[in-house]
Amino acid sequence: MLAELIDDHPFKDQMKTYLTCLSAILLLLSACAGSPPLKPDTVARGDYSYLKTHLTWLIEQEMSEQDVAGLSIAVVDDQQVVWAQGFGYADQDNRIAATPETVYRTGSISKLFTDTLVMQLAEQGKLDIDRPLQIYLPNFAIKSRFPDAGPITPRNIMTHHSGLPGDRGNGMWTNHPVPFRQLIEPLKDEYVAYPPNRIWAYSNLGITLLGTMLERLTGEDFSRYADRQLLKPLGMTHAAFAPGIEGELASKAYKKHDEKIEVPLRDMPAGGLNANVLDLSRFIAMVLADGKASGRPILKPETLREMLRQQNQDVALDVGTKTGLGWFLSSKPGIGDVAAHGGATLFHRSLLTVLPEHKLGVVVLANSPPSGDLIDKVTDKALKLAIAIKTGQPLPDDIETPDIETRGLTAQEQQLGAGQYATALGYIKLTADGDTLVTELNGKSLDLVGREDGKFGIRYKLLGLIPIQPKQLAEVGVSVRHVDGHDLALAHWHGQTLVLGEKIQPVPIPAAMRSRLGDYEIVNLAEGEAMVPEKCALRERDGFLMLEYSIPAFDLNNLTLPIAPVSENAAVILGLGRGMQETVRLETINGQEFVAYSGYLLRKK
Repeated sequence: MLAELIDDHPFKDQMKTYLTCLSAILLLLSACAGSPPLKPDTVARGDYSYLKTHLTWLIEQEMSEQDVAGLSIAVVDDQQVVWAQGFGYADQDNRIAATPETVYRTGSISKLFTDTLVMQLAEQGKLDIDRPLQIYLPNFAIKSRFPDAGPITPRNIMTHHSGLPGDRGNGMWTNHPVPFRQLIEPLKDEYVAYPPNRIWAYSNLGITLLGTMLERLTGEDFSRYADRQLLKPLGMTHAAFAPGIEGELASKAYKKHDEKIEVPLRDMPAGGLNANVLDLSRFIAMVLADGKASGRPILKPETLREMLRQQNQDVALDVGTKTGLGWFLSSKPGIGDVAAHGGATLFHRSLLTVLPEHKLGVVVLANSPPSGDLIDKVTDKALKLAIAIKTGQPLPDDIETPDIETRGLTAQEQQLGAGQYATALGYIKLTADGDTLVTELNGKSLDLVGREDGKFGIRYKLLGLIPIQPKQLAEVGVSVRHVDGHDLALAHWHGQTLVLGEKIQPVPIPAAMRSRLGDYEIVNLAEGEAMVPEKCALRERDGFLMLEYSIPAFDLNNLTLPIAPVSENAAVILGLGRGMQETVRLETINGQEFVAYSGYLLRKK
């Protein structure tokens, strides 16, 4: 699910959107090899044998095409795991196969567990999720430019509407992370990005604060409390919250089949759960049993219903995003209403999905970042087949997505789309060229063309000259819509819609801030930091002040973020959504000029 596979680092957000929406720009996927297994004319209700056969074929094919070393999957029908299987390797060098017992880093699936722990305390009367967080975490404080804003609460943290920054980047992924509870103190010098309940803006930081709150209210270490209160009652025998991953069942990490290191994570409540698909199947079964595990109540039915209820229906800027308490909600063609959460660490990937109406669930864990939509594709196919088999309906056909016809843009369409945008991919400037709109992204030439459905289509210019539209890229449509005072750029993909960015206008740059232009270097990098920003700079371009950086180790090159001054010594990153509207502070320390952002202190060279 596009809006659900949210990475666990401020810089990974841009990469994830890039890979999901535009991966075909960089990778022209090869044609599918082979044909699917022959579909039987009829299948007995509850007979999952064809599901196993078809998914085995699909997974093996997609893993080969998308460079995934190891993957495990489980399909749950109410209280029964009807299929669990591993594919590829948990350890390539030692030829150790991936199995249903293989333990992976689950990434942001962890948030479902932290939120469940919060709701258990709410049931016990130990907290009210609509009261200010500061009541339960008195040391918490953060600055705000919104004097009339409401409070930050556990509820708006769980729905990612708190307005908190997405992350505290420095020290998040490092060999020796500090305890996550130490994040509270430095937040006193930071600013919220939005007033609460203004817009969905994903925040690992917020969920980590909930973990700190849980420690204070229970008097226990978060990991031990989660194990005692939730993991063990669910029967998740191989699951644990931890900064890193180790043990004989633990999978290694890979990228394009090269072994990598899964560096420990500081923000455990947001992404530190290690588990296998059998463990996570027990959590799915609890959800499908109205909050009970083996007859034991984990959550009250009314609490679970509240967690699965849409919370943001009145938030105008949340175009295409539906959130429960912790859960991402959507309705998918051929599947129906879905509740899910995805996850990503540096290299492991995950997706847990439930269909409460049908009492079905699927969890997929992988030890490599796919080059395309493998996890979504496998999950959707598993759910469609499971629905048909459980209900006795005919098996769904494998329908090829029809080609989308493109055409030149009209003058009106060019006028609508042309302009400067702050997006999750960085700064984009669209200009008219003939009957298209053209731009460059990460050094690649793109143009926008018309589509018969009224959206813009995206073409990649091979060698900067030859316009081509690979199948995966052709499935992405773009539109511009005026919402609540903002001209939003929206991406449309497989029935999903998300806010890609917004159209922006230059803001005057004060002379004092213009004098700060130049190259910068980080002077306070955490020891063993995995994601090191390089080539950091403040530039002026197209009338905007720009923050630039690269993270070559993770294929993020020359990211350019337009920022707007809000005072003589502070600016905010333009755009809407995660990572946007966060504050960049300009400081002078002992006569030297610095930029402070996301915990990093950068000194002018």
